[in-house]
Order: sequence, then C-alpha cells, then structure tokens
Amino acid sequence: MVFEDIYKLYYHKIYRICMGYVNDYDVALDLTQETFIIVWKQLPRFRNESSIGTWIFRIASNNCLRLIEKEKRVIKTELTINLIEENQESIEPKIQMLYKYISELQETDRIIISLELEDVNQTEIANIVGLSESNVRVKIHRIKEKLKRKFKENGQQ
Repeated sequence: MVFEDIYKLYYHKIYRICMGYVNDYDVALDLTQETFIIVWKQLPRFRNESSIGTWIFRIASNNCLRLIEKEKRVIKTELTINLIEENQESIEPKIQMLYKYISELQETDRIIISLELEDVNQTEIANIVGLSESNVRVKIHRIKEKLKRKFKENGQQ
C-alpha cells in the first residue's frame, strides 16, 4: 500500500481515536500528524505481522499514552477537559459529551472504546492493547455501561 492511500484511509479514524484520548481538537490534530509522520518513516520496516490498521492504531495509541504520561509527570493532575473550542462548534452536543466521558475513562478503557467506535474487530483490539479477546469483550460491555450511566446521571439519553 502506498502512504497516500494509507493516510486517506486511516486519517479520520486515527483523529477520532486521538480525540477520545485527549478531547482537545488541536492536540488531537497534532497527535494524528505525529502518528502519520511515524507511519511514513517506518512504513518500509512494516513486516505485515499484523494488519496495517492494527499497526497504525498501535502507533496512535502509543503516541497518545506518551503524551498523557508526559503531562502527568509535568502537571501531576488529571487532564483538563476543553469542550468548547472554536473548531468544535459544529460537533453535536451528544458526541461532544461522549468524547468528554471517554476522556474521563482509564487509559486502557479509552483506547478500547475508541477502537470499538471505529469498528476495529475485537481480535485486533486485543492485539493492540495486549489483552485476551474475552477480556476485551467484557471490558467493552463494562465501558458501555459506564458511559450509559454517565449520560443518565447528566439527564441525557
């Protein structure tokens, strides 16, 4: 596959995954760009041991986790949630709330639900996060229940 095709195919998915981690438009764009810079540099070394998508999702999640760890060391507080950005005004309020709730989850749960929302199959999710498929299924169910509770607690359906 040519880099340009990979970029077109995965750009929006990777952006949404990064958004699920950081819930900040500009930071998510930066993380997405950084992910594709790494993909471009490392593409000749890709060994086809997994699908190209799994490989790219893993790079993106590692980038997001590195940023989160870096911020934790510097600030030593939870990530702040910036919901209202000029560029986010067009995002529907429920989707905005979903990203907010996802960003409040634990790191592993964030990547699992973000990948699930991108229709990545559970086998690939298990490979990306290093868990068994059955564990991923259970976690997805529990994460969805947590998100439903959050919506109900805040008077949303």
